[in-house]
Amino acid sequence: MRNARVAALVAVLAIGATTALAENAPAPKRPSAQAPAQPPRPPISIAPPAAVAAPSQPGVFDDKQKALIAKVSNYLSSVQTLVGDFVQVGPDGRRTEGQFFIQKPGKVRFEYNPPSPVEVIADGKSVVVRDRNLATQQLVPLSQTPLRFLLSDRIDLLKDTNVVSVSADDTFVTVVIEESQTLVGTSRLMMMLSAKDYQLRQWTVTDPQGYDTTVAVYNLDPTKKPDPDLFVVPIQDRPDPH
Repeated sequence: MRNARVAALVAVLAIGATTALAENAPAPKRPSAQAPAQPPRPPISIAPPAAVAAPSQPGVFDDKQKALIAKVSNYLSSVQTLVGDFVQVGPDGRRTEGQFFIQKPGKVRFEYNPPSPVEVIADGKSVVVRDRNLATQQLVPLSQTPLRFLLSDRIDLLKDTNVVSVSADDTFVTVVIEESQTLVGTSRLMMMLSAKDYQLRQWTVTDPQGYDTTVAVYNLDPTKKPDPDLFVVPIQDRPDPH
C-alpha cells in the first residue's frame, strides 16, 4: 500500500499536481490507445501523446536524432526563468488550469485556478503538494521526480537521462525519457517542443500503472523574474490547540 501511494505521488509531482489528490476522487479509467485526449477550451489545445518508437538498439540514435536531442538539451539549459499558463488533463479526462513559475535551478510553483485548492512548490531540494483547504501537504525529494529534468541548471539529455525515443514532424519535436525507481517502478516523461522554435509546449507523464497526465503550457515569458517568495515551502500547517 505504501509503495502504491509513493508511486501515485511521484507521478503527480512529475507534472505539478492533480485534483485527483482528493481522497474521494474516483479512480481513473485506463485510457484507450485509440482515443486521444479531449482538447481543453481555447486558447490552447493538447495534442494526443505521440507513439513511442524505441531505437533499433537501446541508446543508439542516428546523427539526425542526436542533433534533435542536442537542440532540446540546449533549449532546456538556456531557459533560466519562465512564467506562463498551463492546462492539465488527468488520466480521468478532467481538466484544470493555472499559472506556473520557474526559477532555475530546481524551483517551480504551480498555482491552480479555483476551485482547486492545490498548489505545488519546489524549493530546489524538495517538492511539496499542498491542499490549502485541508491544510495538508505531501513532500518528496526533487531528485526522485522527473520534474528535475525540467529544472536542472544545465542538462545533456543523452548523458544525464535514459532517452528511449526521439522524433520530429512539422509541428513537434518529441523526446521520451524513461526511468526506474526502486520504490515506484518505471515511469516515462514525454516532452513535446515546437518544431519551429524549440519552445516547450507540453509534457506527458506515464506512471508505472500506465496512466497518462498531460500538461500543455502557453503564454510563455522567459524574461520575467518570479518573486523568490513564490518558492518558499510553508511550514506544515498545524491545528489551533485552542
